Formats: sequence, structure tokens, C-alpha cells
Amino acid sequence: MQPKRSRQAPYVRLYTWLLVVLVFCSPLPLRAAQEIRLGEINPLSGNLAKHGLEIHQGILYAVEEANAQGGVAGHPVELLSRDDQSKPDVAVNQAQDLIFRGKVTGLVGGYVDSLVGPISQQAARHRVPYVASASLLQSITGNKNPYFFRVSRLEGIVQPLCRFLTQTLKTRRVAVLYAASPGATEFSDSIRANLRQMGNDTILQEKFRPGLPDFSIFLLKLPPAQVEVLISGGFYADNMILVRQLRERPLGLKAFIAPWGVAYQSFIDEVGLASEGLFGTCAWNPGITQPGTERASQTFVEGFRKKFSKEPNTTTMHGYTCARALLAAIENVLKEGVHPTGEAVSRALARLDLQLPMERLTFDEHGDPQHYQQVIVQIQKQRLVVVYPPERATGQVDFSLAAR
Repeated sequence: MQPKRSRQAPYVRLYTWLLVVLVFCSPLPLRAAQEIRLGEINPLSGNLAKHGLEIHQGILYAVEEANAQGGVAGHPVELLSRDDQSKPDVAVNQAQDLIFRGKVTGLVGGYVDSLVGPISQQAARHRVPYVASASLLQSITGNKNPYFFRVSRLEGIVQPLCRFLTQTLKTRRVAVLYAASPGATEFSDSIRANLRQMGNDTILQEKFRPGLPDFSIFLLKLPPAQVEVLISGGFYADNMILVRQLRERPLGLKAFIAPWGVAYQSFIDEVGLASEGLFGTCAWNPGITQPGTERASQTFVEGFRKKFSKEPNTTTMHGYTCARALLAAIENVLKEGVHPTGEAVSRALARLDLQLPMERLTFDEHGDPQHYQQVIVQIQKQRLVVVYPPERATGQVDFSLAAR
């Protein structure tokens, strides 16, 4: 006679099986000294390589700084760097490689929205946090991607620039020349909308294809329209051509302003005396830092010089800032005794509050930085002098130098 089988036996086996699944499938706390992997995607070659390399150096410095201080909550950090070659399809492939082969905890980097946007979509699809170093296009954060964050935003450039035009330059007749890219187009449209609200006019608004070698036809349109200020929505190389052509043929402009590519020592060195009096914008530069962060900023500058034998710049600081944000969020998760999953790190980023040389970094519900504000600088005697806003100014506008 066979023994009677207990009715509880199947349930015991089921509970045992579920326990095994939970033990082996649930994320476990990291072992002591187990490394944290960060994935970086930047244009390290191609037409955007200059600024991509600057961002890379800022990220690399942040990682090495963290490791020199004992890592993140005692865990060393490994940086896996990838080159998107300034191409969106390559950026997508590199993101997938870092996520699936590299097993990274999060992604950082990115220059221009045509590269950042596709990476942000991969981050959302695979639930990996991504903190972008240089992104402005408003539509990227419009869909509330909980895994995407960025350390810059368009309003932080447009609003102070338009106030400067109205309050300091007191101009009403403005022309905007901008590159045929989504970010530059949105920049131009935002300038126009903001100036209209302030009672100013945008007389000309014209697009050009990147790499255009000659702007003389557009410049000839400025005097008949009685344009007082020319704003460039072009990049480093575009602005060098514009400035040289303005020097060859003065047009009676009150000022030339370019948010991208002018507030760099390399631009000043290359253009020389033609750079005197130009206006640019920046979120940070050596000697231009958030009040109260002067010591931290100087420490960064000295350490960066020692490692790379060169001066850091505003683009470098954007890379440093995005890496600092991700590292801080991972550290907060680990200190809570939680495994740094994509969901956990993203929640920590949403709660982040860091005081850094470039900005006080907190994110809104869309992943945009809440306190990002650039300052207006004028090149005077080959130096960047902050001329707006008044509370951060280190000098006054030299109108005689500004005239073009």
C-alpha cells in the first residue's frame, strides 16, 4: 500500500521554485570593490570632433577624480568610451554595444541633438539612465523619458541673451543667421519669439547649410535693413569666417554675438585682433564660475591642466558636469544599500541636488536642468570679460570695440 501523498507537497515545491528564481534573478548588492561601468558616447572623429574630444576630457577627468577619492561608495569606476564619428546611426550602434556588451550602469556624453536624440531613445528602450552633456532641442525632453537627463537647456542661453539685447545694447533691429540643424533652428525661432515679447524686432532670419565658405551675400543685406546687431546661430568654423568677413567689410553694426564657438581661448588665438569686442555666451570658463564655487572651480582647473597640459573650457565643463551627476546618483543608490539598476539610478537622478562650478544641478520632471544660465561675455584685450547679468559682471561693455 503506497503512502498517501500530502496535498501540501505541490505547493512546497512551487514555493521552493519561486524562492530559487527570486534568489538568482533579483539584483544583488554589488560585492565590495566590484567596479561600476559608465558608458560614454561622443564624436571623437568627424566634423564635431573638436568639441567631442573636449567633452570626453571632462568626463574622463570626473571619473579619474572619483577613483582618486576612493571610487563611488567604495567601488572603482571604469569608463568605456565610444566614438560616434559624428553620425547618428553610429551613435545608436555604440549605445547598444555599451548596453549589451559593456553592461554599463549608465550613459554620458553627447554633442548636438542629432546625436543625443537617438541615444536617448536607446536609453528609454533598454531602461538605462543617460545624462547628456550638450543638448538643447526642446522636443527631446517633451515626451517625459524617465531615463534621460541633460545638464544644459535652450532657455538658459536665449533668455539672458535677449535681456542683454534689450537692457544693455538697447537695440530693436536684429538679424539672426543660423545653421540648418534642428537645434540652431529652434534657437533662432526662440530668439525671435522672446524679442517679440520684449517689444523688439527680428528684421532678418536666414538659414545656411553647415560648411558654407562665404557669407558675403547675407552680410550685404544688413545695411539696407538697418540691422544693428547680428546674432550667429552657427558653430566654431562658421563664426571664424563671419568674423573675418566682417573685419574686411565693416557694416556699421553695433555688435556681433555668437553663443557657440566664440567664448573659447582657441577662437581668440586663431582669429587674433579680429576677435576684439565680439560677444559670446558661456556657462563656465576658468575664472567664470557660480558664486561660492570659486575654490572647487580653481581645483578643477589646476587638476585639468596637470593632466592634459591645456586649459579647460565651457565644453569641457559640460562633460565634467554630466559625469558628476551620474556618479552622484549611483553613489546615492549604493549608500541606500540598493542595487544600481537603471530604474534606481534614474530615480536618484530625478532627486539630485548638486552644487557644481557650472550650475546648481537639479532636474525638473522632464529631465531638464532647472538652474542652467549662461552669461554674456565680451572679448577685451584677448580675455573673456563677463558683461551680463550685472550681478555676475566682471567688467562693462566696451561699445567702441563692439562696433563692426
